[in-house]
Amino acid sequence: MISWLSQYQEIFTWLALASAITFVVSLVSLPWLVARIPEDYFLHSERHGGPFKVDHPIVRVLLLIGKNTLGITLLVGGFIMLFIPGQGLLTVAMGLLLMDYPGKFELEQRLAKNNAVLSGLNWLRARANTAPLKIDTRDKTDDCTTD
Repeated sequence: MISWLSQYQEIFTWLALASAITFVVSLVSLPWLVARIPEDYFLHSERHGGPFKVDHPIVRVLLLIGKNTLGITLLVGGFIMLFIPGQGLLTVAMGLLLMDYPGKFELEQRLAKNNAVLSGLNWLRARANTAPLKIDTRDKTDDCTTD
């Protein structure tokens, strides 16, 4: 076992460095990203497109490719960090939030309805002097009427 560890010591060193960098970047970027979420983001039933969707479709595709590539990299790195020292769960969460996949917006809405998550997000927003997030607390079954 020790010979195996010493054989791959350089890889573990790079993984530890990547873990430390990811941790610092997440600590710095998370408050900024949370403050940039529109306060009514979770009130809509579907996600609205950004400014690049219509005006600059090529730039949008390039940004999506870059964002998803970074998300996959963080997801894989976070999974590896679950077994070595590092911020594995935080890195996995960041990867999942960056990537685009079916049902992501519904997952985000469900997470935001959790009181602990919402209070944490709003605490970060308060520190950035940003209005708290508004959420729709109605259950989707409330909209259906039975005759």
